[in-house]
Amino acid sequence: MEDVHELSRADARRIAVSAQLLAAQRPTDPLDTLRHLTLLQDDRTSTVAPNADLVLWSRLGRDYDVQDLRDAVDEQRVVDLFGMLRPVEDVTLYRAEMAEWPGAGELTDWQILRRDWVRANAECRDDILDLLRADGPLPMSELPDTCVVPWQSSGWTQDRNVSRMLDFLVASGEIAVAGRDGRHRLFDLASRVYPDEPAMPVAEARRVRDERRLCALGIARPQRAVTTHERDDVGLAGEPAVVAGLRGRWRVDPELLGRPFVGRAALLSPLDRLVFDRKRMADIFEFDYQLEMYKPAAQRRWGYFALPILWQDRLVGKLDATTDRTIGVLRVDAVHEDEPFTPEIAAAVDAEIEDLAAWLQVDLDRSD
Repeated sequence: MEDVHELSRADARRIAVSAQLLAAQRPTDPLDTLRHLTLLQDDRTSTVAPNADLVLWSRLGRDYDVQDLRDAVDEQRVVDLFGMLRPVEDVTLYRAEMAEWPGAGELTDWQILRRDWVRANAECRDDILDLLRADGPLPMSELPDTCVVPWQSSGWTQDRNVSRMLDFLVASGEIAVAGRDGRHRLFDLASRVYPDEPAMPVAEARRVRDERRLCALGIARPQRAVTTHERDDVGLAGEPAVVAGLRGRWRVDPELLGRPFVGRAALLSPLDRLVFDRKRMADIFEFDYQLEMYKPAAQRRWGYFALPILWQDRLVGKLDATTDRTIGVLRVDAVHEDEPFTPEIAAAVDAEIEDLAAWLQVDLDRSD
């Protein structure tokens, strides 16, 4: 039976911060950083900067050149898979599950629904594949909607036939995102995008993904409900742990146990992996935060796209800021302090805000 590591919340926080490359020693290479983090959510919201760039800046600082990531995507060293930018070599970890789409064994109701909808619209599927084969890569706007059965949804995907067909063809490994033309994704046959390497067997691939996810997170729950393509749990990777004051077991990366910790200040994207799992964030960091961009302005406490503020191993506040490219300004409307900042914290946070403006190559306008 495995020994169970007994951790304090401070231990857990420092492990999580170190694993996410947010400690004092900054990484220097953007692609190596992505390989360690395993993914960057490709969200194009640019209230401050697109998420992938903001996450890399938080680690690398003003030396991060956004063109490095653009070039890696254009050269297909980095690919968009399920809305996440991933090192292209990681595609092999998903190919076996793609081949089994919509799933192996007894299918759930929603898997059956997706399978039957694609079958009912086989002609549309073939039309898209034929056009990509002849003229790809192409944006969604140039692909035909020849579906005979509309996609039914109670949400925003209602009647979005081509969008859903493309999602399912990506999930089944038939097509892939081949880059972008401005804000628009380009699609092509997967055989032209993904490396021609054998798929890793499903069980082995899941084990490797769990191990890599734990390496990136440092500490995580062994099991969580799955709500997106990207899991937040890590199975049996690492070693078991308990965290004082928290119920249940965790899994921890043993490589990070007992390491000295030196932190720093950092401004984080709301979609940053350190805070994206809000339950884990609340458990470990005891941090009150919501992304408020979907709330009416009058109901927002911290701002449309407030950036969580990290100091050492604590999340200590939120930065309400907006980049206005039309006039070349990073406008700071508020720095919300969960508790009054010490002079040391205030100076470190101010330095990060100045670094952010310098990296964005805009002037800094502080009305806070």
